[in-house]
Amino acid sequence: MAHDHHQHHGHHEAHGHTHTDLDWAEQGPMLEAQAELYTPAYEQALAWLAEEVPAPKLIVDAGSGPGVVACLFAQAFPQAHVVAVDGAGPLLERARERAEQQGLGDRFSILTGELPDVLGKLDRPVDLLWASRSLHHLGDQQAALTAFGEHLAPGGTLALLEGGLPARFLPRYIGIGRPGLQSRLTALEEEWFARMRAGLPGAVPETEDWPALLTAAGLRPTRTRSFLLDLPAPATDQARAHVATTLTRLRDAAPDDLTPEDRTTLDRLLDPTDPASVHHRPDVFLLDAYTIHTAVRPA
Repeated sequence: MAHDHHQHHGHHEAHGHTHTDLDWAEQGPMLEAQAELYTPAYEQALAWLAEEVPAPKLIVDAGSGPGVVACLFAQAFPQAHVVAVDGAGPLLERARERAEQQGLGDRFSILTGELPDVLGKLDRPVDLLWASRSLHHLGDQQAALTAFGEHLAPGGTLALLEGGLPARFLPRYIGIGRPGLQSRLTALEEEWFARMRAGLPGAVPETEDWPALLTAAGLRPTRTRSFLLDLPAPATDQARAHVATTLTRLRDAAPDDLTPEDRTTLDRLLDPTDPASVHHRPDVFLLDAYTIHTAVRPA
């Protein structure tokens, strides 16, 4: 499992899944760059969680990827030990290196394995379990939530990041192609996400009422809140690189699903020599919203 930091489902697919054909060592820098770009939103979320869970001793990032957010947890909760959990060993090595570089190594450890079973290797119950867009890559989400809850300490908190809004980074009309390109891409992503979910081992269709699912897992839902990342135009080089990476992935994911006109527009948006590309155009921005649901294991 690896954090995805783009798009509202996080399903395309450098994140949260168990595919073995990805080169995770190659994915690492891209995932780190995305998480670093989204750090302002994560810092808001962690400040809010610090009010919810004032003094956790053990924090687990379930689906940590290369550890950018896990290290933010270690910084935000200086009394806590943080465990980064992921199925991709190369990403966890990056997480360990990052923690060492930030002087967090004595309060940071890694655990390699697939969720939720790998949580059984923890040596004590968890005070705060963070699951950021990793749950929807598990076939039986209800069973996984129940397992997450079983590894919480009495009174411990599960913070589930699922949902939010699709990211936006272009106006409705961009001067080339047919207006509404990004809305059409979002609709395609919904179809891809549905296919991804249906193809997971043991996939169970589930109404995405997260508080209800948390309740069914034996937990007591406490709060839900969304956090905004608002990076207005003109975009920084870092934001432009993220937009280009995202559009490249969308263009290449299922080219037959795109109309020829939209494919041509995407090619232009991604051509560094084209003044209309996201590398140069002045109207590129990044607006995204993450939703976090918290729930407590009854004491």
